[in-house]
Amino acid sequence: MSMGKQKYSFHDREVSWLSFNERVLQEAEDANVPLIERLRFLGIYSNNLDEFFRVRVPTVQRMIRYGKKAIPLLGFDPKKTLKAIYQINKKLQDRFEQTYEKLKDELEEEHIFFLDETELNEEQRKLVARYFEQVVQPALVPVMLSEDRALPELNGKAIYLAIKLYNKKSGKNQEARYALLEIPTAVVSRFYVMADQKGNKNIILLDDVIRCNLYEIFHIFDYEYIEAYTIKITRDAELDIEDDVTSGFMEKLAVSLKNRKKGDPVRFVHDERMPKDLLKFLVNKVGMEADDVVVAGGRYHNFKDYIDFPKVGAAHLRYRPMPPLEHPLLHDRKSLFKAIQKQDVLLSYPYQSYHHFIDLLREAAIDPLVSSIKITVYRLVSRNSKVIHSLINAARNGKKVTVVVELKARFDEESNMNYADKLQDEGIQVIFGVPGLKVHTKLLLIKRKEAEKSVYYSHVGTGNFHEGTAKLYCDHSLLTANQEIGKEVNKVFKFFKDNYKRFTFKHLIVAPFNARRQFEMLIDYEIEQAKAGNEAYMLIKLNSIQDKEMAEKLYEASKAGVKIKLIARSINNVVNGIEGQSDNIEAISIVDRLLEHARIMLFCHGGEDLMYIGSADWMKRNLDGRVEVMVPIWDENIKKVLKKILRFQLKDNVKARLWNAELSNQYKSNGKKAPFRSQYEIYRYFREKTESRKVKDGKREL
Repeated sequence: MSMGKQKYSFHDREVSWLSFNERVLQEAEDANVPLIERLRFLGIYSNNLDEFFRVRVPTVQRMIRYGKKAIPLLGFDPKKTLKAIYQINKKLQDRFEQTYEKLKDELEEEHIFFLDETELNEEQRKLVARYFEQVVQPALVPVMLSEDRALPELNGKAIYLAIKLYNKKSGKNQEARYALLEIPTAVVSRFYVMADQKGNKNIILLDDVIRCNLYEIFHIFDYEYIEAYTIKITRDAELDIEDDVTSGFMEKLAVSLKNRKKGDPVRFVHDERMPKDLLKFLVNKVGMEADDVVVAGGRYHNFKDYIDFPKVGAAHLRYRPMPPLEHPLLHDRKSLFKAIQKQDVLLSYPYQSYHHFIDLLREAAIDPLVSSIKITVYRLVSRNSKVIHSLINAARNGKKVTVVVELKARFDEESNMNYADKLQDEGIQVIFGVPGLKVHTKLLLIKRKEAEKSVYYSHVGTGNFHEGTAKLYCDHSLLTANQEIGKEVNKVFKFFKDNYKRFTFKHLIVAPFNARRQFEMLIDYEIEQAKAGNEAYMLIKLNSIQDKEMAEKLYEASKAGVKIKLIARSINNVVNGIEGQSDNIEAISIVDRLLEHARIMLFCHGGEDLMYIGSADWMKRNLDGRVEVMVPIWDENIKKVLKKILRFQLKDNVKARLWNAELSNQYKSNGKKAPFRSQYEIYRYFREKTESRKVKDGKREL
């Protein structure tokens, strides 16, 4: 039966992503989430939406230009999709505004008050005036606007105050003037906190600190009224790298990054109270028409700043800390190499400490038996990165260090370019990705001399080498001294160096070489087993399942009787609850205080329980346009740990939502069973393992 002739139900990718962001908004709406954490979820929602309009919406807009020809190519009508995006976004934005107002009311019950410039008493006004003069004013660059002068380049990540200066009294015939002023959140906190004698915490936003001092800024003008309204412009952030053989890729990327700041505007959000004359002037200057991409919003924008909301109020307003745990096999080991020699090690972040990985790099940097270190870098934006420091230290100690840097990691290109320069200055070999492919895999390979021969120590992970995200992203790292794995990881690094060579892999699943074919073969085997009446199942945990061919395979497997459980965080192209198609599919999404980021795959495979972890989602870009690696898990103890984690997540009835045809984000319910929150249960599980090992070690010491 030809899969191409089957008619299945699919979720539109962009609409599916908006459904994910709705789950983030649900966290802000959830009264069981601590109050300040709910504010931070509003910040995450806002930040996600900004990136969506900077990347995904422009792509859909570009597809519309191709008309009906785009539909068979994309599998959806971009015009209808764009309309759906605007409709859904409007509904969610209304919920966002309502949630924000509700949270402010609840904060007042905790003696935390938001004040605007009209609500300050005399003492507070003096404090704000002093703060403005000493901290804020030096960072301001007001720009006067006029009809005959082009609008200055506006930063798509910033917010601005659009200012109107005008008179009403007779005898003053000056025409209204307009000005623009960037709110300098990059150098000044968005929040200014003032305590009072009653113990209240009074917060005024930087926007209102500026509004409070508008006459001070524009004192040279003779206008009676000065008003300020917030605006935000979102620009197309896709890089357009010209195919110019006369310049190097670094130069092309630098030019493209500069041009990104001038990208076409795709959304203009403004304070709904803005005067029509000011709005018309700005919309014309930006080069947009007052259509559905010009959005009337509230007084404040860029809620992403609320991710860093100040630490005010009682402890119960925030999540209780979950300090990273020591790994039971590593916490007292002098040498990590010796520990990994004995058995494979699985590190699970952020439940377990990332410093174990840093310790491995530091040990490799000074170990006289280590001859080389190879690593891939996708996002390495952590300030004062310990990973970078360790690699530089290794080079200074005479190790041959190779770093594969992905210069096209979206929004981190400039940072990665700077790191690349720094590494090269230290004599480290830097390989700038692969032409036509993004290097998304998370690999480390250490070569060490043992017993007169060279051996490999490998790392294959699901998350980036980034100390910051390791505190928030749920990821896994496999550390192994298995030489079969090490040799194949080395093949991947050989490919980075010599792109014209093609390699075969027996154990690793590597995109774009064999990933799609291997995944389809694994699913086909489950289908065969199910048709033969044998046990057949799959448990797939990914960030996104968007690739249509893989979705069709899952439907085919479901129809054959394969039991399929999916945990897909952001995008899922497989529709639950469709009779005759997805009867054997159960799919959930978990959104909680930590970001689910790991990719884990478990196949029954005739009772063998084949398990893989790695970097590959089931998206077309991951399978065909990126270098991704999935590694088999052979250690039975590690299998047990990962299965335990997956079982916990499938049991979640607090933060798990069901994927259904309506994308309603309905919470999963287990009837009258007690609440089960997987992230907390996983943390408890790892803590018990750590404490149990420490007790055993203590007994041995006695």
